[in-house]
Amino acid sequence: MPLLSDLTQLLGAGAVLTEAAEVAGYVEDWRGRYRGRACCVVLPSTTEQVAAVVRACAAAGVPVVPQGGNTSLCEGAVPRADGEPAVVISLARMRRIRSIDVANNSMVVDAGCVLASIQAAAAAEGRLYPVSLGAEGSCQIGGNIATNAGGTGVLRYGNTRENILGLEVVLPDGRIWDGLYGLRKNNTGFDLKHVFIGSEGTVGVITGATLKLHPLPSAHATAWLALASPQAALEMLGRFQQRAGGSLSAFEMINDVQLRIVLEHVAGRRAPVDPSHPWHVLVELADTGAEAVLVDALQEVLAQALDAGLVLDAAVASSGAQRAAWWEVRHSVSEGNKKAGMGINTDPAVPVSAVPAFIERATEAAHRILPGAPIIVVAHLGDGNVHFIPQASFEQWRRFDDADAVAHAVKHAVNEVAHALGGTFSAEHGIGQVLTEEMALFKPAVEIDLMRGIKRLLDPHDLFNPGRLLPPPLSTTTTQRPPVAKELQ
Repeated sequence: MPLLSDLTQLLGAGAVLTEAAEVAGYVEDWRGRYRGRACCVVLPSTTEQVAAVVRACAAAGVPVVPQGGNTSLCEGAVPRADGEPAVVISLARMRRIRSIDVANNSMVVDAGCVLASIQAAAAAEGRLYPVSLGAEGSCQIGGNIATNAGGTGVLRYGNTRENILGLEVVLPDGRIWDGLYGLRKNNTGFDLKHVFIGSEGTVGVITGATLKLHPLPSAHATAWLALASPQAALEMLGRFQQRAGGSLSAFEMINDVQLRIVLEHVAGRRAPVDPSHPWHVLVELADTGAEAVLVDALQEVLAQALDAGLVLDAAVASSGAQRAAWWEVRHSVSEGNKKAGMGINTDPAVPVSAVPAFIERATEAAHRILPGAPIIVVAHLGDGNVHFIPQASFEQWRRFDDADAVAHAVKHAVNEVAHALGGTFSAEHGIGQVLTEEMALFKPAVEIDLMRGIKRLLDPHDLFNPGRLLPPPLSTTTTQRPPVAKELQ
């Protein structure tokens, strides 16, 4: 294949992987559910090398798939199984912290930097990069940007989009756009970085970013609450917002099903309170002032809630190590779920006030298709994002005649509930290939037309991550549901 020779000449033999064993980890998602085909994997180390690879692929008419840490949950980071094998462009060798400007509260990084490394580099300068999620030890900032990742800090700091000042992008024709501005104000026309944030590699390869930093909190007050219902959790959220204001940094809710899975399948995890309580919340206050002020605020809200019967039980972290251990429980949900069975992952968001109604109605909708299925709930309650995950054991899953059809029907039923409540079917995971049909059904047609127009302008030959993000024609979608499965017992 002439392209392989060209790429080897550009990058060197060690940066072009073609053997099946070498390529395997790049063509299969981390959960082992999706596998595609690649003619090779390339590992450029500079933006100029990325541009050279893109130009070579464009000349050969070969599709490319930009890839970060490959932690996608929606088949967005691996090549497709159908169509022409793609060139996977891995940014794993581009991990340089280019600069940190403490006075400007910004840092410039390569797109292949692992999120945890960015957090550590910022903390070493007394600053915080606030995007935090369970995969932060392996996900890369380029992938975070390409999917507009959320996580546990959105309540206070916003999504990835709100923490990006500028980008460097290789366009589908091989040109490099240097938009690494470090400005909070730049009113000079379209803010082009937003074309690429959330674009999932369909219109360019993000190779660098200017990130917004914040003062590093030096004081924390953390509590684990046991509650009777999502409605009680919602009322507690309001009480903390009223009392703590901007110091409220996280408000994460899980149900007992999720907590038990973590405790059973992830070694070293312990529940701060009795795990049999139906609902649990991890709440954290953080600031740069005295820790006693935060602890007083936390204790005041808890005392009033206990008196009012809103909280069934509560524990307050007495040390940094205990606080970290509790966060490990929260961040272990994906690992636990992967080991426990086949979860049908959904990623809706609704107005915060509608979260209790969403959980109730979505449970009813899922059980119409999978009667009796355990329901995992992991919610960023402060921003309305609910990971609603009906689950079956691996053995039960194998008994379905058409498991994919069952999963599709469940996802669609849950997404219908979110849509009816004024919500969205994708809050932070992206679209990938799994949710393109949902895009066609729930996204306004004019928005899809505008996105397709941008795609045609920047990638007229549809070589960048084809078949992802943008929906197929509406006529090719289906919303038919399979027969109700046998009760899961």
